[in-house]
Amino acid sequence: MELMNAIKISASGMQAQGTRLRVVAENVANADSMGNKPGDDPYRRKTITFQDTLDRSLNADLVKVSKIGRDMGEFDSSYEPHHPLADENGYVKRPNVNTLIEMTDLKEAQRGYEANVSVIDSSKAMIQRTIDLLR
Repeated sequence: MELMNAIKISASGMQAQGTRLRVVAENVANADSMGNKPGDDPYRRKTITFQDTLDRSLNADLVKVSKIGRDMGEFDSSYEPHHPLADENGYVKRPNVNTLIEMTDLKEAQRGYEANVSVIDSSKAMIQRTIDLLR
């Protein structure tokens, strides 16, 4: 039944966006996480990559999380020679997490999740109407 396929496709999208929401939440939670000793690297932002995979039983593409990686971009640093985590030059490394970017990703993931919920709700309503017609 095509409506059941639509539900399965949307469920895979919800699962992928749910994982994305968790990654963003972890990044925001660690936006101020520093190293343990002077010169240590602070928290490194996590990234998520999606991949479409063919489900032969549905004959449709589903979205899956292919990889959760690390953003290898430069850390922010500030000159604070009296900070306990300052290196030998007086610089403190800060996480490469930009909360504005994270909140934008959060909003986009939330909207993607809600769109998939809407498709599932519509599909369920159509299935219910079909059952009602058959009575």
